[in-house]
Amino acid sequence: MAVIELKNLTYTYGEGTPFCKTAVDNVSLSIEQGEFIGVIGHTGSGKSTLIQTLNGLLRPTGGQVLLNGKDIWAEPKKIREVRFRVGMVFQYPEHQLFEETVLKDIAFGPGNMGLSPQEAEERARKAAAFVGLSEDFLDKSPFELSGGEKRRVAIAGVIAMDPDVLVLDEPTAGLDPMGRDVLLAQITSYHKTRGNTVLLVSHSMEDIARTADRILVMNSSHMAMFGPTKEVFARGAELEEMGLRVPQITKILACLRERGWPVGTALTMEEAVRELLPLLEKGGVKA
Repeated sequence: MAVIELKNLTYTYGEGTPFCKTAVDNVSLSIEQGEFIGVIGHTGSGKSTLIQTLNGLLRPTGGQVLLNGKDIWAEPKKIREVRFRVGMVFQYPEHQLFEETVLKDIAFGPGNMGLSPQEAEERARKAAAFVGLSEDFLDKSPFELSGGEKRRVAIAGVIAMDPDVLVLDEPTAGLDPMGRDVLLAQITSYHKTRGNTVLLVSHSMEDIARTADRILVMNSSHMAMFGPTKEVFARGAELEEMGLRVPQITKILACLRERGWPVGTALTMEEAVRELLPLLEKGGVKA
């Protein structure tokens, strides 16, 4: 059974007013337990609105969001419980840090779930370890940390609640290349270890290519594509028409195919090497 299912999901801002705008229009899809889903789309495509419906931050104006087969709005008074099960990490989440120490900040979510202080602290320590924060960091003020470290504290605060689904909205935005790679590797490690479902919203096609099992493409409030990562990026011309691009290495191999070289689709440098090495060993002869 799908962990998340959207049925004809629609969300309209300002419904019933002259200023109404439909941000998500009639989207239906299913996401299985344990999948890593990439979400891409140009600014204003509807992707941020869509992910905010997944844990009830926004209530659909049409259609349904099902979590493990149950409409999350079937019992509106229990929507708070849904938010513990579908954890949301917003863009620049470090702006939400507020506690005196890193440990207290990470433990805030579990404590808010009703866990004892001891249980909340235990979860906080495990979550800190997941994102690569050593014990030395836990007694520091979060405001003494670097941008990348603050980002990890904020993500650990959501992980500590042990959600079934983790939704990340541009988690690497504003980080330097090394910080981005470290954070992405930690998210991937967490996903593999925990075996939960992760949705990653990103403008970096390279990040999506390296992590996602499937990709959801939003375009002008509609679901334009939803399929395996290689299949989506193989449709580079269509993506470019939407104002998106494929990973650089994917585009290079596509250009080679257009010129008659017998190469497949590659999403990473490692895959490209595997495609090109046999040709180089043959002296670069075309098929």
